[in-house]
Amino acid sequence: SLIEEGGDWDRRNRLKVYQGLYCVAIRDFKQAAELFLDTVSTFTSYELMDYKTFVTYTVYVSMIALDRPDLREKVIKGAEILEVLHSLPAVRQYLFSLYECRYAAFFQSLAIVEQEMKKDWLFAPHYRYYVREMRIHAYSQLLESYRSLTLGYMAEAFGVSVEFIDQELSRFIAAGRLHCKIDKVNEIVETNRPDSKNWQYQETIKKGDLLLNRVQKLSRVINM
Repeated sequence: SLIEEGGDWDRRNRLKVYQGLYCVAIRDFKQAAELFLDTVSTFTSYELMDYKTFVTYTVYVSMIALDRPDLREKVIKGAEILEVLHSLPAVRQYLFSLYECRYAAFFQSLAIVEQEMKKDWLFAPHYRYYVREMRIHAYSQLLESYRSLTLGYMAEAFGVSVEFIDQELSRFIAAGRLHCKIDKVNEIVETNRPDSKNWQYQETIKKGDLLLNRVQKLSRVINM
């Protein structure tokens, strides 16, 4: 019957919200974003949280998980999300400052988000990871627009000191998270983004190593 079908539909939507929360808990932000975005227009799980909190969570996970075109289509242009963001100015500023490349404002918003996450039962275990990844995301977004730029320009763009940006970039470059190098003498950041074929090659090697490690672990378990 229509009533039963409606009940099944509602339960499926509620299940997606529960699954999304679980994905956040295990730090699978990409899957969480997919599940939350699927239920933005059909949210009824008020036993878990109010709608403003749900939209806030949706923005948080979408910003870390989605690339720029998807963020634009699914969040920036999302009517339901935009309607709620009118009453959540801090979350709106966080989203739009990154999308509009207003990096100093974004860093200020990220500091506010960090404090909110520390108090949040769901995000508290992940706030350090989340904030670090969002800083890397913002640096990458700026660097993608240039072949080279000065440390002074980057520091001014993010509203921080040259010393801070130098230390941050050096740390993330050493960890292989940013594709650039710093000319310390001239205080210039030069991007060295890998081309798509090189990137695919590196990714294939990385995934091959992971697979090999898993096979070796499995063979040890079987031999036991």
